[in-house]
Amino acid sequence: MSSIVIRQARVIDPANQLDGIHDVRIVDGKIDALAPALDGDQIIDASGLWLTPGLIDLGAHLAEPGFAHKGNIASEAAAASRGGFTHICALPDSKPVADSAAVVQLIQEKSQQANAAEVLPLGALTQGLAGEQIANLFSLREAGCVAMSNARRPIKDSYVLRRLMEYAATYDIPLFLNANDAALAAGGCMHEGPVSTQLGLGGIPETAETAALAQIILLAEQVPVKLHISQISCGRSVAMLRNARSRGHAISADVPLANLLYTDEAVRGYNSQFHVQPPLRSEADRQALLQAVAEGELAISSNHRPHEIAAKKAPFAEAEPGLSMFDYFLPLALSLVDEQLSINALIHSLTCLPAEVVGKTAQLAPGADANLLLINPQATLTAQRSSLLSRGGNISCRGQQLTGIAHSVMRAGQWIHQAG
Repeated sequence: MSSIVIRQARVIDPANQLDGIHDVRIVDGKIDALAPALDGDQIIDASGLWLTPGLIDLGAHLAEPGFAHKGNIASEAAAASRGGFTHICALPDSKPVADSAAVVQLIQEKSQQANAAEVLPLGALTQGLAGEQIANLFSLREAGCVAMSNARRPIKDSYVLRRLMEYAATYDIPLFLNANDAALAAGGCMHEGPVSTQLGLGGIPETAETAALAQIILLAEQVPVKLHISQISCGRSVAMLRNARSRGHAISADVPLANLLYTDEAVRGYNSQFHVQPPLRSEADRQALLQAVAEGELAISSNHRPHEIAAKKAPFAEAEPGLSMFDYFLPLALSLVDEQLSINALIHSLTCLPAEVVGKTAQLAPGADANLLLINPQATLTAQRSSLLSRGGNISCRGQQLTGIAHSVMRAGQWIHQAG
């Protein structure tokens, strides 16, 4: 039985409140020991590098099955590994929709073949994501789905939502719900505010999120379901979730990285790369979301959605929403460190919190699965479309000089990414 020793890395493990220089030994896919000095069959000198648990993503659009011109599971999982992820949740809005065990099994088979970040399927809450008929949640759970979601597609009405919650609660199935009132959003394409008015673009008011969130919270008070709110974008939503938790409702939530990096000001110039859902909000919203991450209240998700170049060439309102986030996720996330977040808060939001939501562990303790990320915090690179592993060319940072890369990523004791 061979062993690997990662020597003298700065080990950052929020789950065990660990931040210091250690050796870490890996044997048979598990962490065997942490100590000041260890021996092993293979030694990796990690001086100057940071070692953290592998990142876990709570929501990405992988384009397979059904959208081969945008990407596939192999390309997007490889890009996710480059971004530091060992596990990624796949939203069910594929074609066909992931509302049957056969589609879920296909996704799992493609994930195994990719030998990259492991795909954790999210099953469709309703048949065809139409928001009306409940999908066979039990069979989807049995097929391997970690939770159920309707992506950002609307649920028909509050009665159907309550029935969904009751069904899920009966079988202890976690739900990922998006707070989005489609009627209030009214087909808008960006945050409703001074910028949308000046640009003459249809705005999506904050209440499209907060009114839907209020409905979900009130129903959750009646139905004790395991509930996660995906992709919040408003400071008011943070306050509402905080209030619900203070009353004993264990509701988790995540925020897309883009909503921590940018505001609606990025839309000026009609840059269609910044047409995203949920929309980029105000600076006050961004600051409230950052504060919630700093205080350990919010996970960070990728909301990765690859598109071919043509999909973004239309006028802003008609361009397809979404950003390709995986390839440069880690350096973009690290850009928030020091000025706005501590490194421990950032890693906590990308490991501990999402792990709790999907029933995984994310820690560097003896006996834990060896899901690891080695970060080179000093390495720099220039973001370029030509170097992407993702098929999606719709990145937000093209031409920018970024700092910090995933030096290596290990899943279950196997290297799935090593920087060249």
